[in-house]
Amino acid sequence: MKKNEIKKNLVPYMLLLFAALFVIFSSDIFGNKINVLSYDEFEKNLNDKKITELTIVPRAEGYVYEVTGKLEGYEENESFYAKLPLSETVLKRIMEAKDAKEFKFEAQSDPASGFFFDFLVNVLPIMLLVGFAFFIFTRQMGSSNKSLDFGKSRAKLSEDNGKVTFKNVAGLSEEKEEVAELIDFLKNPKKFQKLGARIPKGVLLVGPPGTGKTLLAKAVAGEANVPFYFISGSDFVELFVGIGASRVRDMFKQAKQNAPCLVFIDEIDAVGRQRGTGLGGGHDEREQTLNQLLTEMDGFGANEGIIIIAATNRPDVLDPALLRPGRFDRQVTVNLPDVKGREEILNVHAKNKIFAPSVKLSNIAKRTVGFSGADLENLLNEAALLAVRRDKKEISMAEIDEATDRVLMGPAKKSKKYTDKEKEMVAHHEAGHVVLGIKLDDANDVQKVTIIPRGYAGGYAMMLPREETYTSTKKELLERITGLLGGRVAEEIVYNEVSTGAHNDFEKATKIARAMVTEYGMSDLGPIQFEQQDGGVFLGRDYNKTKNFSNEVAHEIDIEMRKIINECYENAKKIISENRDLLELIASSLLKYETLTKEQIDYLVENGKMPVEDESGEISENIDSTEKEKKKTKKSTD
Repeated sequence: MKKNEIKKNLVPYMLLLFAALFVIFSSDIFGNKINVLSYDEFEKNLNDKKITELTIVPRAEGYVYEVTGKLEGYEENESFYAKLPLSETVLKRIMEAKDAKEFKFEAQSDPASGFFFDFLVNVLPIMLLVGFAFFIFTRQMGSSNKSLDFGKSRAKLSEDNGKVTFKNVAGLSEEKEEVAELIDFLKNPKKFQKLGARIPKGVLLVGPPGTGKTLLAKAVAGEANVPFYFISGSDFVELFVGIGASRVRDMFKQAKQNAPCLVFIDEIDAVGRQRGTGLGGGHDEREQTLNQLLTEMDGFGANEGIIIIAATNRPDVLDPALLRPGRFDRQVTVNLPDVKGREEILNVHAKNKIFAPSVKLSNIAKRTVGFSGADLENLLNEAALLAVRRDKKEISMAEIDEATDRVLMGPAKKSKKYTDKEKEMVAHHEAGHVVLGIKLDDANDVQKVTIIPRGYAGGYAMMLPREETYTSTKKELLERITGLLGGRVAEEIVYNEVSTGAHNDFEKATKIARAMVTEYGMSDLGPIQFEQQDGGVFLGRDYNKTKNFSNEVAHEIDIEMRKIINECYENAKKIISENRDLLELIASSLLKYETLTKEQIDYLVENGKMPVEDESGEISENIDSTEKEKKKTKKSTD
C-alpha cells in the first residue's frame, strides 16, 4: 500500500480521536482548579468552619470517603479534593459541622456515578456509532475506487531494475548484438534524432519456451538503466468488452509519463492473435484490445523514448497488422543454445554450487543437446537436490547423470519389477540401438543407455547427434531412421519375436520418413513439397495441413514411406547380425550394471570388458582379480 493511501485511510480515525479528546477536555472536571487536601488539612478547615460546600461519595472498594467542595476565599472554578476514612465517626463529625455552619451539603450513595462511568455510558456509545459510520463510508469509497481502477493498466514496475544486465544473460551473443542499439537509443536518443534515424517502436522476441526472452528484455532495461514495466498478454483480456482496450490506453499513458522506459509484454499471442478466425468467429473483447494496441503503437512517435518488447513462442498465430513496419519493426529469434552457449549458461548457474573435481561443465554441455537455458538451470538444481538427499558435500557426475535422466524421462521407477525374460528383452532392445549408433557414421550417437524404467518407458537410450548442424543430408536421415529401428531388429534376431517396446521408435522414424517424402523431396517422387504446416492454428496444432496432392499421389507417398522404412529395417538387420557378439556383450553388461555411459560403452567396445573408475570418477585401467591378488600378496611379502 502506498503512503498516500495510508494517510487517506487514517484521516477519519484521527478526526474521531480529536473529537473524543475535545469532549473529554471540555468537561468541567478538567476545567476546574482542584486543590488536594490531606486528612489533617480537611479536619482543620472543618473545625475552623471554612467549608462552604461539600460533596461526599463513599468508595467501598477503597474503604474511604471521597469529598469535594469549596472553602472560604475560593474562586468560582476552584475546589478541593480529599480522602477520608470510611467510618461513622467521620460522617458524624461532618454532619455536626454542617448543622453548626449550615454549608451546602450533598451525599452521593452510588459509587459508580463518577466521570469514567458517565463517559462509558454517555460518550462511548456515540463515539462507537460515529466510528462505525466512518468505517462503512471509507469501505464504500474504497470499493468504488477499486471499480474505477478496473480499467487501469496491470503493468508492474520491476523492483530489480538495473540489477539484471548482459552479464546475467549467457549464450545469446547474437541476440545481444541485435538489441544493443536499443540500449544506445534509450541512453542517448539525440544521437539518432540528429541523423534522422528511426529506432524500432517494437521488438518481437521469438523462440521456444525457456530460452531467456524475458531475461533478455530485463537486461536491456538494466543496461540502459530505465524503468522496466512488464505485463502478460492475458492481463489485458477480461470478460467485459472495453476493459482490455482501457488498460492498453492507460499502459501507454504511464509509459509516456515515465519516458524513456521499456514496456515488456510477455505471451503477446494471448491478445495478438489473428482477428476474425476460429470456429465461432472472433472474440470481441480480445479483438478490441488488439485494435487499441495497434492504434496506440501508431499513436506515439518513434523517438519518444518508449520501446515495446514482446515475447512469444507462437509467431505464426499473430495478426499481420501487428508485425508490419511501424509497430513491431524487428523480430529477434532466440534459439536454443549451442554447445558454447550451454557451457556459458552452466557457468552462470554453477556459481553458488560445489562440484567434485571430476565434473566438467564442458562435458555436460556436450551431453545436453536441445536443452534450453531453463532446462540447464533445472538440471543443476536437481543435481544439487540429489546431492543433499544423499548427504554429499559436493555434486558429482553421478548426480548430474541422474538429474539429466529425471529432466528428460522423470524419476526412476525402482519399485517396478521386471520378469527375467522382460529384463533380457529390454537389455537386447537397448543394445540394438547402441550397436547401430557405433557402426553407422551418421546415426545418432548413444550417450547413455539404461534398462531402469523411467516414466512410461521400460528403458531408454539417449541418442544425440555427434555434431550440431542446421541441415541434414539424406544419408544422415536414413541412418537416423536405421538407428531408431535397432531395438525392434535386435528383438527379432535374438528372440524371433517382437514386443511393444518400439512404439516410440516407430513414431519418430515414421515422422522422419514422411517429412523426407512430403517436405524435403528426398524420394523417387521428386523434389516436390506435398505438405506444409499451415492454417488451422485455432483448431488445434497440426489439425489441418495444406495438402497439394491427389488421392493417387497419397498412395504413392505411402509406398515411398514404406520403402524407406523397409530399406532401413533390412540394413539394421544386416548390421546387427554381423555384430551379434557386440550386441550380446552390451546386453550382458546392461543386465549386470543396468546403466552404461558413453565412456563406458567406448571402453567396453575397445577392451571387451567394463572399465574400473577411480575415486574421482575417472576411468582407470581395468585390473583382473588375479592380478589384484598377486599385487596384494607381493605387498604383504615386502
